[in-house]
Formats: sequence, C-alpha cells, structure tokens
Amino acid sequence: MSRQYYIAGNWKMHKTRSEAAELTKSLVEGLKDGKHKYLIAPPFTALETVGAIVRGTNIRLGAQDAAAEEQGAHTGEVSVLMLKDLGVQSIILGHSERRHTYKEDDALINKKVKLALKYGFEVILCVGETLEERECGQAEVVCENQVLWGFAGVPKDALANIVIAYEPVWAIGTGKTATPEDADAIHAYIRKVIGRLYGADAADRIVIQYGGSVKPENVTQLMAKENIDGALVGGASLKADAFLPIAKFA
Repeated sequence: MSRQYYIAGNWKMHKTRSEAAELTKSLVEGLKDGKHKYLIAPPFTALETVGAIVRGTNIRLGAQDAAAEEQGAHTGEVSVLMLKDLGVQSIILGHSERRHTYKEDDALINKKVKLALKYGFEVILCVGETLEERECGQAEVVCENQVLWGFAGVPKDALANIVIAYEPVWAIGTGKTATPEDADAIHAYIRKVIGRLYGADAADRIVIQYGGSVKPENVTQLMAKENIDGALVGGASLKADAFLPIAKFA
C-alpha cells in the first residue's frame, strides 16, 4: 500500500498578512512541480490573504485550531463555520501547545475532531508524549490514549479525512529530534492501535506525519522509515529556503 507523503507547515503565531503573502507566493512558486501533498496553516488573521494566493494551486489551506462549538457566546474563539467560509480545507487539532499550554483535554479535542469531520474538513490530529513520560517508559501508552480518545465515536468511513501527526513534545522547537528509529517505532505502534480499532486495511492506509524539529538536514532519513508518511513542520516552515527542501525531499 503506497501512502502519499504529506508535508504541512504550521506557522503558529507568526506572520502579519504582508509577511504571510510574501512567504506563500514563494511556496506556490517553489512547490508547483512538487510530487507530494502540501499544506500551510497560517494564523487566523492571515487565512483570507493566504487562501487567495493558494487557491487553485497544489497547496492546501489549513487552520491551526477551531472552537468546539459551531457558534455562540465564545469570546475569542473561531468556529468551523467561519473557517469553511474562508476556504480552509484542513484543521490541526490537539497540537501539544493546545494540550499543554492551553490545557485542552482529550474530551475537548475529540469534540473538535467530530465537529470538524461533520463539516467536511480534513483533520490533522496531533499526539505525543512529554520528556518525562518518555523517560518513565510511557511514550506508547500516552500516544495510544490520545489516539483512542481522539478517534472515539469516529466511524470508519471518516478515516479518509484524518491524518495523525506524532509530535514528541520534547522535540518541538528544542532542536532535539527523535531518531528516525524512535519515531518509526511510535508510528508503527500508532498504526497498530488504528488496526485494532478499524482493521488492518485502515491501519495500512492512514497517513502518520512526524513533527518535532524536522529540518532539511534530517528529513530524508526520517521519511525513509516505513511508517513515517510526511512531516508537520513548525519553525522550519517560516522561511521558504528551509521549508522548500523539506517539502521537496526526494
């Protein structure tokens, strides 16, 4: 079963609209003959600007989060209806910064996943352990629980719209990267969990990205692993000269 490589850039809280436009134009030009699947997720304020530039190209428009409710008295939140209106195609949910800095729990993330799927979005569901959890030998169980919660109530026919991103929390923005072997072992384990839930064919088909200090220097070794199907790139997605070599790895 050949899965398509999927390279996504999560810009986090960076880029004004003019900066976002400049970077997006460079990426559209640089990736027009790219062979993989691509996504960029700018901040909410730049979605309309970036969306106009990527429309009709091979780059998908992603959002970094969404509210758990469709609308209502939720000051500061952005709903799936608003994202749909802006042409967003994919939503990143359960990112470690949402889980750890903003204290989003598994039940809330699951609610968001189901709402995003209901409105036809692709979901990139992030899972991953902290350094403390890894050192206690808990990496597999933490990731398994996050997957079980994330997929609770999700029917098999929705799986085509879900991507998993494994992000060891200790490797995000720290310059530390899981070795390709470490990452592949967790990816294989996550695939087993999906197999238990939905069957071997579903496990074989699901795309699992790696996130955590992916750089032009390490992307080829990571992508060479059997269970790693792409990357969710943070810091290196903010400059075209770093993101393009990652996105176009051969």
